[in-house]
Amino acid sequence: MAEAHSAVAFSFAITHDGWDVNFDREVLYLVWESGIRSWKKRLARFRNSVHNGVYPGHLQSLYVLWTLLVAAHFAGFSVPFGLVQKALAVLPSNSTMWQVIACLLAALTMWLTVIFLMRYLLKLLLMYKGWMYESRAPGSKISLKTMLWISVVKVLSGWNKPKLYSFQGSLPRLPLPAVNDTMKRYLTSVRPLLDDDNYKRVESLAKEFEETIAVKLQRYLVLKSWWSSNYVSDWWEEYVYLRGRSPLMVNSNFYGTDAILLRPTNIQAARAGVIIHLCLKFRRLIDRQELEPIMLQNMVPLCSWQYERLFNTVRVPGIERDKIVHYQDSTHITVYHKGRYFKVLVYSRGRLLKPAEIQVQIQQILDDKSEPLVGEERVGALTAGERSHWAHIRQTMFNRGHNRTSLHCIERAAFNVCLDDFDYGYDEKDPSKLDEFGRVLLHGKGHDRWFDKSFNLCFSKNGFVGFNSEHTWADAPVMGHLWEYVIWCELEIGYAPDGNTLGAVESPPPAPIRLQWDLGHEDLLKSIDVSYNIAQKLLNDVDLRILMYTNYGKGFMKSCRVSPDAFIQLVLQLSYYRDAGRFCLTYEASMTRLFREGRTETVRSCTIESSEWVKAMENPNSTIQERMELFVKASHRHQLGYQDAMAGRGIDRHLFCLYVVSKYLELESPFLQEVFNEPWRLSTSQTPHGQTSMLDLKKHPKCVSAGGGFGPVADDGYGVSYVIVGEDLLFFHVSSKKSCPITSSSNFVKQIERSLKDVQDLFKEYKKQQNGVKSSK
Repeated sequence: MAEAHSAVAFSFAITHDGWDVNFDREVLYLVWESGIRSWKKRLARFRNSVHNGVYPGHLQSLYVLWTLLVAAHFAGFSVPFGLVQKALAVLPSNSTMWQVIACLLAALTMWLTVIFLMRYLLKLLLMYKGWMYESRAPGSKISLKTMLWISVVKVLSGWNKPKLYSFQGSLPRLPLPAVNDTMKRYLTSVRPLLDDDNYKRVESLAKEFEETIAVKLQRYLVLKSWWSSNYVSDWWEEYVYLRGRSPLMVNSNFYGTDAILLRPTNIQAARAGVIIHLCLKFRRLIDRQELEPIMLQNMVPLCSWQYERLFNTVRVPGIERDKIVHYQDSTHITVYHKGRYFKVLVYSRGRLLKPAEIQVQIQQILDDKSEPLVGEERVGALTAGERSHWAHIRQTMFNRGHNRTSLHCIERAAFNVCLDDFDYGYDEKDPSKLDEFGRVLLHGKGHDRWFDKSFNLCFSKNGFVGFNSEHTWADAPVMGHLWEYVIWCELEIGYAPDGNTLGAVESPPPAPIRLQWDLGHEDLLKSIDVSYNIAQKLLNDVDLRILMYTNYGKGFMKSCRVSPDAFIQLVLQLSYYRDAGRFCLTYEASMTRLFREGRTETVRSCTIESSEWVKAMENPNSTIQERMELFVKASHRHQLGYQDAMAGRGIDRHLFCLYVVSKYLELESPFLQEVFNEPWRLSTSQTPHGQTSMLDLKKHPKCVSAGGGFGPVADDGYGVSYVIVGEDLLFFHVSSKKSCPITSSSNFVKQIERSLKDVQDLFKEYKKQQNGVKSSK
């Protein structure tokens, strides 16, 4: 095979005539380039490590201090604490050179002392979370304590421009709540879901747990919170994700959509060329740490730990547990098209290929008329099926030959690209096509995505794009950051009038290499079919609906002077009650990235206050005034719960860790069993939008992504993702299972539309009444 021949860079043989040496200069040159690039990255990492290690200081301040000490010493002034003389006492001589070195040692001592004091002070300051609870309403005043805190934080963090990981050493650890506090919050959260008898039973279980084994379990968590960077994240990744044996597709992976109101080109290869190039530029920003960390209120940093595994990462299946494997570098991507896999080199002669060059490579794949090998078209279904089954097949059938080489090529790629051979996307004349767009991104055909990769880029034949992302390595905001960068920069780069990429291709880029497989073994084909059938059953059961709501958006919510997130969550509570006739345990994801290695915490959105408001909305005898007062009260309660979750005062991660310790110690707890047997019938998440200042919706009002979604968490529940993308635009992604007779995504979307209108009418009627009262006075 030509591919196999080109892969041989060097060979030799002993003949009667002596040594027979063969080598391919081009391949050896690529090896040389790869080594040079690798060493450059190592040097950059070392330089960044030094920068981050002394942040918020700067090396230049050391040079200035050294100069001042040299000048002071030779001018006869006494250096503080006699540091120069103490250094000279241990140096070989008192010559001029050694005096200069002694000044350097003194400067280094003083400089490091100040730097570490600043870092420790910044860490103490970042532990303060009172600023989160300050009212942001117009005309409200900030407390003196918070004002002083803001001033000091800005001074300490404003000396030097931060790199991506500059604040990592200054971020505080996630605090461990007291058991008593968690019990109180838990009981309050389940009160609207239980009748009096059941509530008393759970209250009794909680009291027994708190007074018995919780004391012992908490001691272990205290030790873990002292010893580890984050007492939750490693166990969360291990037991919630890596030990899960069910398919990743639908159950774990999530998706994100294009900026659907824009389609800069309908040429598939051109769109792929630009998007792939921009993703790789983002990777370069991460590698060089030139990406600025996200700062809340432009002063409080979020943990950037999750960015490290965005590229060159794969989830490798195991019999009992999977593992996340991250490669330091990768110079290629893999591309799937019409059942075939290709390796595409994205660097040539030490530089990243331009969009026009990548378009040429993609077009070569689209023009390739070769047929898939036996079993090749559906081999990706193995990543969509049961994890233990895939692990067994990987260990026995992919451990040698072409299968091993091709598998490693896919797993070591920067990311995977799927060139779909059919149209999908947004159609203004038929918004219902968004449902198909979401389904294609969530699960595709069940075999045309490599679900183990950190993310797959999916390109439709007509130029739309989206992604499917594995969830273990990071949470949605990280992918959202990449997606904002890509969508915005694509507008900046632009396309030629004919829809192709800009720029000329001066020399042919490296040609795509078709991956080879040996999948014809009967047992292997049967194993692929097993995973494929599971994937088909799973994806055919998905009921996904996407609502594009244009009657109002963030603008109206802000005019109501309530948190937009609280507004939406109350709408969802009303919608679920109308759909199911009851309340349910509701999950809303909140981040804990204000702490080192923080991931998420649960906001229990179904509260006593929200249930009272919903009942008032359904009670025809309740007045507008009553409904309005209950709505404001419920929104404030929800906002407080969200703030508590972000500040490390949540409920569920603490209970989760107590549960893990109990399993390690083989201690049974009826209370913990009760907690973790409760299904999350309504699982919700707000898709992050506008994380950076890059997106300028005033300049490009149509540059808005429709957000993304995920599958239902419970068999009889809903998965709801929503994004507030503009002053007058909302998107809801609602998923459920067709096999469940009591859920319907279509009906739930109708209830959301109805609830949105009812809440809008509530505020309008309330304002009319208020204006009427004022005019009568």
